[in-house]
Amino acid sequence: MKILFVGDASNMHNSLARQLRLMGHEAVVASNGSHWMDTSRDIDLSRKPGRLGAVRYVLDVLQALPRMRGFDIVHLASQIFLELKPPKVRRVLDYLRRHNGKVVLSALATDRVYYDACHDGKTYRYSDYRIGTEPSPYVGSAEYYAQKQDNWRLPVMKQYSDYLLQHIDGVVACLWEYYQAYRPLMGDRLAYGGIPIDVDALTLRPLDTEPERVRFFIGIQRARTVIKGTDRLLSSLRRVHARYPDLCQMEVVENLPYNEYTRRMRASHVLLDQLYSYTPATNALIAMAQGLVAVSGAEPEYYALIGEPSLHPIVNVTPYDDEDIDRQLETIIHQKSRLPQWSRDSREFVVRNNSAQVVAQRHLDFWHQLLETS
Repeated sequence: MKILFVGDASNMHNSLARQLRLMGHEAVVASNGSHWMDTSRDIDLSRKPGRLGAVRYVLDVLQALPRMRGFDIVHLASQIFLELKPPKVRRVLDYLRRHNGKVVLSALATDRVYYDACHDGKTYRYSDYRIGTEPSPYVGSAEYYAQKQDNWRLPVMKQYSDYLLQHIDGVVACLWEYYQAYRPLMGDRLAYGGIPIDVDALTLRPLDTEPERVRFFIGIQRARTVIKGTDRLLSSLRRVHARYPDLCQMEVVENLPYNEYTRRMRASHVLLDQLYSYTPATNALIAMAQGLVAVSGAEPEYYALIGEPSLHPIVNVTPYDDEDIDRQLETIIHQKSRLPQWSRDSREFVVRNNSAQVVAQRHLDFWHQLLETS
């Protein structure tokens, strides 16, 4: 099978492409390398800042289009899969549809469908945007406005989103949240894929005995601290560290390239990931594959979707109460004798549910289903 991935996020499409090649398929990635992560791609679609960068980017896209023909499957990274305004993205979408087989959307980032689900008052108990009936700290923050989140409300975004959903063949969601948002719209044209993790490239760091001090690790994405809740997790970690300086350590890193980031986390025991999620995402999963315990989202709905009845090694945190976050971190410190088993369970969880081979096979099964119904 020939697969083209257009766009990427957190190395997801690149990881999936690598695995598909190992399984005998042809896979090409056209992306910007997930911005500062600078992940691998076959067709570079990086956009430089400024007006000249915008013109150069359009030319790069136009020059790349002839290399983006003749594929069985085109997999788009989110609805806005290029750094262009919706009318121009729509023209590229139409081109890809004309010159390839099935076009499938990766639901892996905020888009109009997810944004609407976050605001409908019934799909989620909490989200990036709301905690219960109240706005989250992200809404109204400088980060919220810098990321132009209000743009999702614009009629042009709805028109484009509706058009795309009418002209794609299916959706594969990488998280429970996106699966839940798309389920009413897509029906049997929706599948859960998960996030592919190259477990063979991430060696388990064995922890054979109880550590003297628990080493906590947190990575800051400078432009995404509030939306992920990293700001609140870091504040909680600092409070707990101040209470137990002899029982824990903390390492804080910021905006590191992917390879350096994974190397730096390897010496720690616990990763603090995100606060407003029902699901562990890439950051948590690459840590767990190396034997770290993840503090992240892991709600019952997520375990039910993936069919995992008993292996639940993720420390689930929710955004309702900062004191509860403190208690969760303190529990890890007080129960640090469990860390060796916790570490092994974390690795096994990723191998079982998110190894690149498992996720690639889910995608292949869905693609074959789409091709058979054409």
